[in-house]
Amino acid sequence: MKKLIKLITVLLIALTASLAGFGQEMAGNFYTAADGVKIYYEVKGSGMPVVLIHGFSGTGQGWKNGHLYPDLLAAGYKVIVLDQRGNGQSDKPHTDAGYANDAEAKDIMGLVSSLGIKKYNVVGYSRGSIIASRLLVLDKRVQKLVMGGMGDAYTNPEWPRRVHAYKALMGDTSFHDVDGMIKYIHSNPAFDVPALALQQKYQPSTSPEELAKVKIPVLLINGTEDHDGGSETALHKMIATSKLSYVPGDHNAASKTVQFSASVMEFFK
Repeated sequence: MKKLIKLITVLLIALTASLAGFGQEMAGNFYTAADGVKIYYEVKGSGMPVVLIHGFSGTGQGWKNGHLYPDLLAAGYKVIVLDQRGNGQSDKPHTDAGYANDAEAKDIMGLVSSLGIKKYNVVGYSRGSIIASRLLVLDKRVQKLVMGGMGDAYTNPEWPRRVHAYKALMGDTSFHDVDGMIKYIHSNPAFDVPALALQQKYQPSTSPEELAKVKIPVLLINGTEDHDGGSETALHKMIATSKLSYVPGDHNAASKTVQFSASVMEFFK
């Protein structure tokens, strides 16, 4: 009898600890996409869900280097970060099908569904904004969306920077406008170059016609020294429901600033 009572006590303690953490934090999980690709993600917090989408060659952990991630948690949001396919701890397919047809946006939609989320907000930065833009078109569960570090260039399916980046990652040395990017990629042996090349090859565009149909609130945030993604004012005009905000910094620094976080937090109120 004493052993039975001890066993029941241990089980009750474990159950209590589990329930105490339910809805608060899950870290280090994998979501399996429809094509079998495993996507690494973390969830922390228990309020309104916010998905943070990192940029090219980044990971979800990069958000923890700025102010927005802790500020969202402190304000009571449920924060979801993930490594997009081809990056970080997620699988890195080397097939065209692995990145075509909005594969990355569909990963996020599938992950959100697997978590039982009915509505959520989104923050994307740089290439993450390009993927976030697809969610504007594909997922009606998105309530508010932030696009940081991006102008109108990505709305062109043949955006020269995208095309040049793909060809340079495939070994073409004739496109010097992407030299900095290519040098950075090749400086880190942890990067999967074929996967990154395919991400550029199949990087989606969202047309001005699609953006004109957007009904939800959108915040565009650009660094005052950021000129990498085309015209942010032109993108602002394409999205009637958008607001344009500026924060200090260049393309690499703006998303980490206090001002970036403050703009997002005010927008989500």
